[in-house]
Parts: sequence; structure tokens; C-alpha cells
Amino acid sequence: MGLERAKKQGGRYLNPVPTKLGGFGLVFKVLPLYLRNKAEAEPKVPLGPFRTDVRVYRRPPKSGLRVTWFGHSSMLLEIDGARILIDPVWEERASPLQWFGPQRFFPPTMPLEQMPELDAVLISHDHYDHLGALTVGRLARMNVTARAVWVTSAGVGKRLRRFGVPEKRIAELDWGESTEVAAAELGRSVRVTAWPSRHFSGRLPWDRFTTLWSSFVIEGPKRRVYFGADSGWWEGFAEIAAQYPERLDPEGRDGGRFDLTMLEIGAFHPLWSEIHLGPEGAARAYQAMGGAEKAGLLMPIHWGMFNLALHGWREPIERLEELAARDGARLWTPEPGVPTEVVDGSGQTRWWADPFRRF
Repeated sequence: MGLERAKKQGGRYLNPVPTKLGGFGLVFKVLPLYLRNKAEAEPKVPLGPFRTDVRVYRRPPKSGLRVTWFGHSSMLLEIDGARILIDPVWEERASPLQWFGPQRFFPPTMPLEQMPELDAVLISHDHYDHLGALTVGRLARMNVTARAVWVTSAGVGKRLRRFGVPEKRIAELDWGESTEVAAAELGRSVRVTAWPSRHFSGRLPWDRFTTLWSSFVIEGPKRRVYFGADSGWWEGFAEIAAQYPERLDPEGRDGGRFDLTMLEIGAFHPLWSEIHLGPEGAARAYQAMGGAEKAGLLMPIHWGMFNLALHGWREPIERLEELAARDGARLWTPEPGVPTEVVDGSGQTRWWADPFRRF
């Protein structure tokens, strides 16, 4: 197997292991399931409201690692002095059309115009729920990205350029390649490395696999994070983790390989199990990467924002809770929009259990 550079066949990228992706015929299998589906795939009333107190960004995180999860796979990662915005989608819908398609369950927790100065914007792949064209276009024109590097998978740079990102600010990575992100603090930097994931790409039916998809490790002098983006299960999770030596945590204790491991749990179904983990796959991948002892806190992503599958909107996190209790996983589930230090006990909320709050 091995963690090799991405391969192409006929001008299209291949997955690290053979992967079946349903074609047009899959529609005839899925449509009846949707018509018969009785799960609460979307909240009955809008969630929240959730709010981000942007004043928090005036102070660096005491732990050296803080995450603001905006829902789904969008988040602001503050690590060892660097600020990295990951897979930002401020659009109303994860769709090429803003009047049709999966609609967000709650509004953005902060205006994009209040985003603090960024050192990097990381785009894992070009699907609509990870790359918002309007969001990218707005960010590209804002002062907060004036010195930011746009880190992405090979081939996605053409999308970013089309949406207004200057070519000289784009760093496209093949699997196994890294780039340095200069932090605002002089002399400090964070390394971002692309690693394989088992998924696919494309914004239209006929351009699938023409750009690359990746997972990433973001590594500062003291803290280290694995961002799994989108992936089905494969044996490479253990191989990726093995590339990183164990080290001490900020208190001088054995900190394992990662402080935080982000794995997708939503949009799962047996029909597309090869390209999405779901709760069972995420629990398995977390254990393969070292579990509670070596993989740090487990942050579930890719859920709670868009209706992209047949399951109830709470089902992914409720099932993951069961699996975490069984396996001893250290779940980290911050409330949407709340800047949260990545330390034990800081992010163990159960916001989805009472999501219809009114202030």
C-alpha cells in the first residue's frame, strides 16, 4: 500500500486503494430510499442561535491550540501562533445553486467580515460543502487574507484562481508534500502536509477526479492536529499516524502523536461506505491512529450542518457517543461558533441534545 504520491489514469486521480463510486445508476437505488425515508434528516426548527464572540481572538490561546467549529467541516484553527481557516462555507446551501440543494441548519455564527487576520486558508478538496465559491471570493478580497497562503490539494488551485485568489498565494500539494505557513509572530511557522484520503472530487458530474482530495496534518513547534477531511475507511490511517513521532504535551506528559484528531462522521450510508467513514469508520480510524493514548482528542466533523444522507441529523453523533463509551475514546465536541481551547474537559458539550435555544 504505502503513502505514495497520487497516481493518475486517463488524466484522472486515483484513490490510494481501489474504490467503487456509484455512477448514474446509483440514482435509481437511492431515490426510492429518499422517498421512503422517515428519519429526521433536518431539524424541525432552526438550530441555535449560535454566536461567536470575536473578542476572544484578541488573545492567543493559552494552550497554544484553539478551535472554533462553525459546523460541518468549517473551522478556524489557532495553532502555535498561526491562524488557519479550514474548508470555509458561509453559503446558504452546499450546492452550485443557492435556491436549490442542501440548506444549512443554522446561520453562520459570525459575519465573514469579522474574521481575524489569517495566516492560511486550507481547502481540502473542491466539493461544495468544503469549498464555497462565494465565500472564497469574499475572503480573497478582504484584508484579513492579504498575507495568507491558500493551501489546497493538487489541481484545486484552478478553482481558487477562478474565484479570485491570486495565483502567487496558492500552494497546491500532492500527497506527502508539505508547505510552511508563516505565523503572525516573527520567526514562527506551522507545517501543513497533505496525506492520502479515500474519497473523490469534482463540482460537476463530468469533472470528477480531475482535482485531488487530501487529509492534512498541521504541525507547529508544540502542537499537532490531524484533519481527516472526507474519507472512507482504509488501512492508511495507521500509516499516516506512524509518520509522526510521539512527543510531550504542554504539561510535559506523554502527549502521543496528535493533540486532536478530526474525523468525519456524517453523510454515511452502506451505498457509499467506501468514500465516507460514518461513526463506525471514524471510531475504527481513531483506534488505528493510536486511540485515546496516541491520537489525542477525537473531534467529529462533517455533521450537524447539511442534509447530505438518509440518516437523522443527530444519528452520527449519538452513535459515535456509544462507540466512544465502548472504546474509551476521548470525544471533543465544542458548541458551534465557540472558540474553545483544545484541552481535556474543554469541549465535552452535548449541544445537540438541546439545540433549539433562544436567547
